[in-house]
Amino acid sequence: MQIHLVLTVIGRDRPGLVSRLAETVAAGGGNWLDTRMARLSGQFAGMLLVSIAPEKADALVESLRKLDAQGLRFIIEKCDAPAQIGGRTLRLDLVGLDRPGIIRDISQVLAAHNVSIAELESECVSGSFSGEAMFKANARLTLPDDLPVELLRQHLEELADELMVDLSLDANSALVHSG
Repeated sequence: MQIHLVLTVIGRDRPGLVSRLAETVAAGGGNWLDTRMARLSGQFAGMLLVSIAPEKADALVESLRKLDAQGLRFIIEKCDAPAQIGGRTLRLDLVGLDRPGIIRDISQVLAAHNVSIAELESECVSGSFSGEAMFKANARLTLPDDLPVELLRQHLEELADELMVDLSLDANSALVHSG
């Protein structure tokens, strides 16, 4: 039986960080499973799921902590098998002029309907014609079985009107609103 380690890592970005991390995991007997990593404002930030035999976990955690000397900071959580969240999966895509609070407002509507955000990516980009800051977000959502998709769509459409953003919601990313 294996256990899982969920690692969050951050440090100043430079070549070789992922290699050092991968070497440490492999040398400690861990199996690198899922990853989300990015460079954000000169910092390397990542999340990583590792499976490992329970008797090797503490030694691997200790080895990872030694990477602190190389400028990497970790949060490490041990867990048994990953929790499975049931329900239907939908994709949400959003684009609009950047302003504070977009993720807050969208996540409040989702939370009010017990929708889980399985993955979320966002970025600010320069608009292709105007050059204005545009905010883009993509999310994979897990809906409870008893939530009608049309009810969620209605509440997101209302919010899209307020935010003046384009938002799509479904497995095929069909357009919900044009702001």
